[in-house]
Amino acid sequence: MCLFRSEEHLARWLDGTGYERGAVLSATEIADLAQAWWHDRLAPDWRPHTRAQNAAILDGLGLSGGFWELP
Repeated sequence: MCLFRSEEHLARWLDGTGYERGAVLSATEIADLAQAWWHDRLAPDWRPHTRAQNAAILDGLGLSGGFWELP
């Protein structure tokens, strides 16, 4: 994960590195994803999420497309 101040900052970084643009999220979207993904992690009865549960989290946050497809 890389953090950028702006779209312009991202564009300069991409130009300088030759990488292709991947998924870009705002800080709020990252916080929402982290909350949804890890909110139950400290529960005494916690079990790892299934692939279907993880896919539902991503879908619920509107994170779709090839980048977000789970193996």
